[in-house]
Amino acid sequence: MKGLFCRAGVSDAEPKFVIQETTLPDVLTSHQVRVQVKACGLNPLDLKLLSDVGIQRDLIPVGREVAGVVRQVGPKVTFFQPEDEVVGILPLDSTCSGLCDSVDIDEHYLVQKPEKLSSVCVAAALRDGLCAYTALHTHARIAAGHTLLVMDGGSAFGLMCIQLACYHGVKVLTTSHSPQKHTFLEQLRPSVGVQEPLVARVIPVYNDSSDLLSVVLEETGGLGVDIVIDSGVRLQDEEEDEEKKLLPHKHDIISVLGVGGHWVTSHQDLQLDPPDCRLLHLKSASVSFLNPEVWTASSAQQGRYLHILKDIVEKMSTGVLRPQPEEAVPLYEATVAMETVQRHPKKKAVVQFSSDLK
Repeated sequence: MKGLFCRAGVSDAEPKFVIQETTLPDVLTSHQVRVQVKACGLNPLDLKLLSDVGIQRDLIPVGREVAGVVRQVGPKVTFFQPEDEVVGILPLDSTCSGLCDSVDIDEHYLVQKPEKLSSVCVAAALRDGLCAYTALHTHARIAAGHTLLVMDGGSAFGLMCIQLACYHGVKVLTTSHSPQKHTFLEQLRPSVGVQEPLVARVIPVYNDSSDLLSVVLEETGGLGVDIVIDSGVRLQDEEEDEEKKLLPHKHDIISVLGVGGHWVTSHQDLQLDPPDCRLLHLKSASVSFLNPEVWTASSAQQGRYLHILKDIVEKMSTGVLRPQPEEAVPLYEATVAMETVQRHPKKKAVVQFSSDLK
């Protein structure tokens, strides 16, 4: 059996992705489940995070978001039985690559997959759903009546945040990074119920004429928003990278926050200057960091994590969460797809196994 692994580069060298032979043990441990993989989502590897938590290997398994069918269960497994369709995320320290025909995974990292939900869809969107759920519920503690600003709502993560927030009665504002995304967001409607726009205001940031602060204050009666969720920020005013120029400046985000507001950031190296901290203090606002790996890196809240995964797949099955469709690539293109994803972190890919092609 073959799997895809990453050979981390030395110093600044780019990591290389290689196909390696791998085997599974003959006997499963107490709570392990052997899953025949139908689809596997590909997301960028955070090699620095792996190093920080002490995971250092010559070959790092690639592909952790998996959907498939249970083929064998360990002697103490109680949640699943053979032929169950399941979905889950392999833990950080897993030695299995999700891009194998079969993987062994502890039953406490899996949930049942609804029958009407395709393996490709759930494998592609599970991580974004988990990030959105963590940002809105765990960090921001959203409630009906709140006002939310989602940066880059046209991204896969941003779209999940918008749909989840609207489901809970939150007023949503968002930014668009291109004319195409702007049109898409303006036309976004729920799949059930009253067909009103999901987004109260789409703010274009792909031209210099946009003024984020003035538009947000206009929409909130000068009060600012309760929650801001970013997908990266600019720490300096001058950025040469075209993609980074579209990101909001950290001061802009703090400025649009209302009193008691909450900023959820995915920027790992955020630096706040004394004036920024002073403004946050005056507003009694707070900042939290979104790390989606925290659920699988620690077993402290395993039950809550499983509840989140179950809720995500149920909402995807009923149409509350409708992720952007990802075109599946065959297994033989997985290496090239992963290289692209690693170089361009905002790109996504999902691999569909030939056994699941119909």
